[in-house]
Amino acid sequence: MRMKFWEDTLEKIYQNDVPKHPVAMELYRAVKRHKLSKRYLKRLISVRANHLITSTYPNIEAMESYAENSVSSVLYLMLECSGLQNVHADHAASHLGKAQGITNLIRSIPHNAQHRVIPLPQDVLVKHSVSQEMVVRGSREKPLRDVIFDVACRARQHLDKARSLSSDVPKSAHVIFLPAITIDSYLEKLQQSDFDVFDGSLQQRNNFLPISLLWNKLRLKY
Repeated sequence: MRMKFWEDTLEKIYQNDVPKHPVAMELYRAVKRHKLSKRYLKRLISVRANHLITSTYPNIEAMESYAENSVSSVLYLMLECSGLQNVHADHAASHLGKAQGITNLIRSIPHNAQHRVIPLPQDVLVKHSVSQEMVVRGSREKPLRDVIFDVACRARQHLDKARSLSSDVPKSAHVIFLPAITIDSYLEKLQQSDFDVFDGSLQQRNNFLPISLLWNKLRLKY
């Protein structure tokens, strides 16, 4: 019902028939001011609605699709809000969104496992003979760490690709891509823990992260 409300609301916003709802009214102002693309907003609603139905992924490509729709779409909208229309920035946003989305799913495993939700690709679980029950009970054995390694490698590939485009991306877009710093920080810590996603160190606050974000913002790096 909630997703249907937002689907209908989005249609009305683009028909200049805005519901008397505070969020809808602010979204309408943003759409008009920045000429936001309807397709990206529609993706955000659709991917959330689908995620409520099923949170499992048959393969890594399905994880990438979820990350593209749920995270890259936000980055595309932020670029539009900044008035940036650049194919290289869009390309970087696509890869960075996939990296962030996949990393977020990895980070969510300890919490989701408590609710018997396994946000890992089924084909990779089968490849390493890892059952869902092993994930639920918080296994720290090598087979599960191998699964996490495979998934984390895909996130790293997308992060590296996004960064490889930095010289072609307008400098004004670099601040939008600062989440790359947090993704890199988590993936580094994950590697140091030998891809044990249940390692307690991964749940600890990184006190140096704000400094790193500020430093890279000043350097126009991501």
